Amino acid sequence: MYPNLLKRILDVALAVVAIILLLPVFLLVAAGLAVANRGKVFFRQTRPGKGGRLFRIFKFKTMNDLTDEHGKLLPDELRLTPMGSFVRKTSLDEIPQIINVLKGDMSFVGPRPLLVEYLPLYNSTQLRRHEVRPGITGWAQVNGRNAISWEQKFTYDVWYVDHQSFALDLKILYKTLLKVMKREGISAQEHVTMPPFRGTAPEEQMHLAASSTS
Repeated sequence: MYPNLLKRILDVALAVVAIILLLPVFLLVAAGLAVANRGKVFFRQTRPGKGGRLFRIFKFKTMNDLTDEHGKLLPDELRLTPMGSFVRKTSLDEIPQIINVLKGDMSFVGPRPLLVEYLPLYNSTQLRRHEVRPGITGWAQVNGRNAISWEQKFTYDVWYVDHQSFALDLKILYKTLLKVMKREGISAQEHVTMPPFRGTAPEEQMHLAASSTS
């Protein structure tokens, strides 16, 4: 009953309260990013949700659109503004996703919605992360966030799919607050952001399978 009905009711109620309480923060961040990004405040991108259904995700835009002489976007570390870095480190860039929660695209807790181009790269187990609504935060986020490998993230995501409950969601929300305050796991090692997922190598799949049965 909780995953199919009660969770959605709680998502909507919490989203309404969050919008009211966070409106002043929303406006301040939007104003700061408008200056830092020359007027561009929001980042919109198509992501796959529950069942692989595509939707448009909303986030605050933490990087500008500067390009090189060939018109190609500069590396992330050169496009991340000081204001954008602050917004990212404090996880304020996630606030607009409350709109996605209200629309029913997302939940507050669930596997993070990733890029559409990753869909054909998942193995059959990793693809199970799309059996539930994606979340603003999730089990993988409170167990390492961007400081763990893609394979570890997907293992945590699928574990959540099989164990989701009201108590677990409360635990994840609480641990998320602690992570945000400590600013842990924001970036992958030696990267400003998480490097792209290229698929799980066969030897890594064998290692993960062996670990799950040991």
